[in-house]
Amino acid sequence: MGGQHQGDGSVTTSDLMAQEGRSIVDTARTRGVVLRLLGGLAVHEYCAGLVVCLRHHVDLDMVAPRRQTRAVVGVFDELGYRERVHVRQVTKGLQAQFARECVHGDGTGRAHAADKVDIFFDSFLLDHRIDLRGRLTQHPYAVSLTDALAAKLQMHEPEPRDLRDAVMLLTVCHGEGTAADELDADYLGALCARDWGLFYDVARNLRRCGEELGGAGLEPGDRARVNGLLARLTGAVEDAPKRLRWRARARIGTRRRWWNTVEEQGEAAS
Repeated sequence: MGGQHQGDGSVTTSDLMAQEGRSIVDTARTRGVVLRLLGGLAVHEYCAGLVVCLRHHVDLDMVAPRRQTRAVVGVFDELGYRERVHVRQVTKGLQAQFARECVHGDGTGRAHAADKVDIFFDSFLLDHRIDLRGRLTQHPYAVSLTDALAAKLQMHEPEPRDLRDAVMLLTVCHGEGTAADELDADYLGALCARDWGLFYDVARNLRRCGEELGGAGLEPGDRARVNGLLARLTGAVEDAPKRLRWRARARIGTRRRWWNTVEEQGEAAS
């Protein structure tokens, strides 16, 4: 199980960014602050060593409880970052961004990806909103594998690399269940049962992941296993009980936009 592995012991850009992210999480932990990796680096946390993780990750994204906002600012101030306060203002406290002068000493003078950190508070909000309250302590460094997968599947127009990330998460998951490294299909189904737009894009992206399997470089056994997990997820998403409001929105369907614009991502309030 696990696809193609990196075998030369080399350190990649993603490895370095993951080390930076882990260091920030560890510093926060000593201050009683909960921070967890999101996005590509959450995928890297579960899939490190696979060839897919050799790609360059350009974002250092994290999530924290909103009630710890002030403490989060203190952690980054201690680490030499400065808050770009307008981000928290325009997002009504749902996001923050921290940046520092380049500390890498490579002579370029340019900021590196690890010199900027985006923080989401309570929820991951891009094309759709995923509420992460109460789910940030399952893994010591990242959101759970299922939440990392949901962050990929919620994209309205994912890039091929995002679909590959989703496939790799399914490749390395340790079976089904509620542990951090297990696939919780029922949880994903429940998320989609609350939001028709999320349901629509997740269901579509599950189909797209199936189409990506042929070029994912998986062993036949892994490919068959991932196919089975995609079918399980599709069934969970489709079969989860839907409320009247969800069914009413489903009747409108794609005649009305169902994903958040960039402006709405900034304006959304809890």
